[in-house]
Amino acid sequence: MAKLPVAPFEKIIKDNGGKRVSFSAAEALSEITGDIASQIAKSAAIFAEHAERKTVVRKDIELARKHLRLE
Repeated sequence: MAKLPVAPFEKIIKDNGGKRVSFSAAEALSEITGDIASQIAKSAAIFAEHAERKTVVRKDIELARKHLRLE
C-alpha cells in the first residue's frame, strides 16, 4: 500500500468536529483509509478483468465498494 499524506486527514478530523488532532490519530486514519482503498482497488481490478478490460472504470470501483459492503 502507498503511504498517504497525513495532513489531509488531520483536516478531515477537524472539519468533522475535532478541536485538536494528534499526529498519531491523523496517521491512523491515513493508514486505515489506505488499507480500505487498497481493498477496493484490488476488487475493482478483478471486476475489470472479469469484464475483459485492462482499464478499471468508475463502475468497477462502485461494484467493489458494494461487494466489500462499504456503503
